[in-house]
Amino acid sequence: MTIMTFPLAGRTVNRMGYGAMQLAGPGVFGPPKDREAALAVLREAVASGVNHIDTSDFYGPHVTNQIIREALRPYPDDLLIVTKVGAVRGDDASWIPAFAPEQLERAVEDNLRNLGLEALDIVNLRVMIPGTADHSKPGEGSIGKAFSVLAGLQQRGLIRHLGLSNVTSTQVAEARTIAPVVCVQNQYNLVQRGDDALVDELAAAGIAYVPFFPLGGFSPIQSSGLSSLASEVGATPMQLALAWLLHRSPNILLIPGTSSVAHLRQNLAAETLSLDQEILCRLDAISQAGA
Repeated sequence: MTIMTFPLAGRTVNRMGYGAMQLAGPGVFGPPKDREAALAVLREAVASGVNHIDTSDFYGPHVTNQIIREALRPYPDDLLIVTKVGAVRGDDASWIPAFAPEQLERAVEDNLRNLGLEALDIVNLRVMIPGTADHSKPGEGSIGKAFSVLAGLQQRGLIRHLGLSNVTSTQVAEARTIAPVVCVQNQYNLVQRGDDALVDELAAAGIAYVPFFPLGGFSPIQSSGLSSLASEVGATPMQLALAWLLHRSPNILLIPGTSSVAHLRQNLAAETLSLDQEILCRLDAISQAGA
């Protein structure tokens, strides 16, 4: 039986959460086309039992957090809001690393103001190593200086718990020598399996692993195989991909994003999808195909 809750930051959260990234405009920049629809999605998520929302003040920028505040404040007592810092947005919608101490402190203050909070539940340091060719993937390099800044803000009471995003196992170990880490957020899914060892390492330590892009990086043959199997079990490809993640490890928490109430309901229904050993084996075969 798959357990559908996990302890995170002193709370018990439902493993099926919600990622607010898609509430901003195209390219995660500017306001949404339909603000009322964005508000409705957030309210439906919470009404459906979601108590873990992932966001950032660089979504928009500022837009997503302001929508969350309008939709949900005063916040339910059991709602855990996780945000991230480490980047700012250029006028051209570019993503610019922002690791300097004053930039990290400003980011925390922006999150507090736009969410309407006195302290942030969890702040993830979103790592973008200078010189890394692709900032969407982890790159090796020390994160100690930046993480220490957040640890200092935690000691001041502005942050309750700390996490990491887009990091390697070595960087997780480095951060844990500075302050406790309650969650790690990286790209991981059925076919993007580079973090297999890290997922298990964190599970053993009781640390949550929060994957993003559940359908990212699939080859055409892998996408076709997933669609075919999803149809066979009476699910959408996204539902099947999410269900696989829930079965993969009990410390995996999901944050699928959408700006549609209908798609939100589809995503949440993935937690009711039971996968037997035969289906899991066939999914593993898909992950090997076309790689």
